[in-house]
Amino acid sequence: MERTLLSLWQAVPTGDIKQSQLADWLELSRKQTARLLRKWSDEGWFTFTSGRGRGNSSHIQWHINVEEHYEKQITQLIEEKSIETASKYLLFDWSPEVKQRLLHQFRSNFGYVQNSPDNNDKLIIPRKYPLLTLHPLYAADIHSANMVANVYSRLVSVDESGYITPELAHSWDASSTHLRLYLRKEVYFHDGSFLSATDVVDCLNRLRNDSSYADLWKPIVSIMSSSPHIVDITFPEGCSYCLHMLGMINASIYKETPHQTIGSGSFYVSENNESKTTLQAFGHHFQQRPLIDLVEFIQVSGDFDVAYRSTCEMTEETFQVESDSGFGVVILNAFKNSPINQKEVRDYIHYAIAKHRHKIGQFHNRAIANHHSCLIGQQQQPITLPSPKRPHLEQPLIIKAANYTDGATRWLKESLESEGISVEIQWMSFQDKLTDTKADQKADLFIHGEVFEMNQNFSFFYFLANGHSPLATIMKSQPLFNNYLEQYAATPFNEWTALNLKMEQDLIASSIMLPLYYEKRHIPFSIDVMNITISHFGYVDFSKLWVRPFRVD
Repeated sequence: MERTLLSLWQAVPTGDIKQSQLADWLELSRKQTARLLRKWSDEGWFTFTSGRGRGNSSHIQWHINVEEHYEKQITQLIEEKSIETASKYLLFDWSPEVKQRLLHQFRSNFGYVQNSPDNNDKLIIPRKYPLLTLHPLYAADIHSANMVANVYSRLVSVDESGYITPELAHSWDASSTHLRLYLRKEVYFHDGSFLSATDVVDCLNRLRNDSSYADLWKPIVSIMSSSPHIVDITFPEGCSYCLHMLGMINASIYKETPHQTIGSGSFYVSENNESKTTLQAFGHHFQQRPLIDLVEFIQVSGDFDVAYRSTCEMTEETFQVESDSGFGVVILNAFKNSPINQKEVRDYIHYAIAKHRHKIGQFHNRAIANHHSCLIGQQQQPITLPSPKRPHLEQPLIIKAANYTDGATRWLKESLESEGISVEIQWMSFQDKLTDTKADQKADLFIHGEVFEMNQNFSFFYFLANGHSPLATIMKSQPLFNNYLEQYAATPFNEWTALNLKMEQDLIASSIMLPLYYEKRHIPFSIDVMNITISHFGYVDFSKLWVRPFRVD
């Protein structure tokens, strides 16, 4: 099946047509188009008669309904349970009615499968976005981080309230300048080898020396081992958040070989390619073995609804589980050498954003306008801005945004232009946005979406300090905010809420970071999917899921 042939069928009916128009529709050169027309004509899809002479029309006579023919082929693939193969064809340019039929057939193959031919219980989940990485050090997006959370283990676990529980470390001794961790014995990596203190030291030293995390780990001066199951971390000037930092996804412990990165988590990766990633339960996990044997993520088109369904019942009945899906902010590049570094310019933009923020839901249907704080449950008093004088700008302001903030970016453009501020948008791919952390930023404004990992207080600090946030790069160049960041290491963790609120209030008052929206996800689950718990970044903890068995009357 060829995507270009289906696109041609959808665009060009039987009749006269110029070959140059065909090339434009197919977005190919005339030479490539001529070669494909000959090929498809030889295969019997149509008869193509080339126009004689410059400017004369050609003629195409279709013999086969391409969409109907392809639909039958995909239906057969779905019936044969070849959903991994069939999924890539859903990205073709189908007519709306055929797309709906295929999605309906395709959807029935997702969910929880019991008593499969290989005698495994399997959860098959549609995946809208490709998996960027499985390495803990580079998992800067939530989809990769969710996979890392299942494949690797951390030394400790931190819940939403900031409570710390043992994971790879069964206990620890802590002082104001030193942390000693005691590792569990006989913890298996997925290749059958045992975890050692050397593995932990190697991972943590690599993490703290990485440019994206160096500022966060700055208080740590040494990480070393004095025995096979003891790790010592030293921070002479204090580091109140050391244990919390060890519970983060990027602090996962792994072992590298020339061919792969190996974890010790509840699942291991048995297959990973562009169309499918398969997690398989690890039978020697040091904690509870997952109740599901396999979790398969199949790549689908962006309009596919993601639901956790069960195929062991004939019902379509589901219930909704609400999950926080982060927040959005507008970040103003206050230290760029452009008009944006002028407080009166930023204040006018701040005024325009506050004036139009209530309309964000019209552009992003999951967004809830946020007039107060990025910290859920904390109500910062909104800053009242009098109607300022509109500044005169010689050139448009540059907005840098990724496709996942498309709705919010369109809202920002329309809001600013309605207040007399001309803007241009520089679009980036999601992957490019993750690595766009240069100090010399060319943009004036950023639309940034952030999802907190677990504990809100630590995650907000991480958002301010980590190298993947455009805000972190801006703050490093301003002594006031850099001094704030240094206070965290010396401030007891139970006092961080006040410190976070003070930091956020000053960023808002300086018109540098402006809250825009909260985002919620409502995930449908079949009624027989049990023990649903939300883990890192608002995702489901697959290691805890199970499905009530099919009832036979």
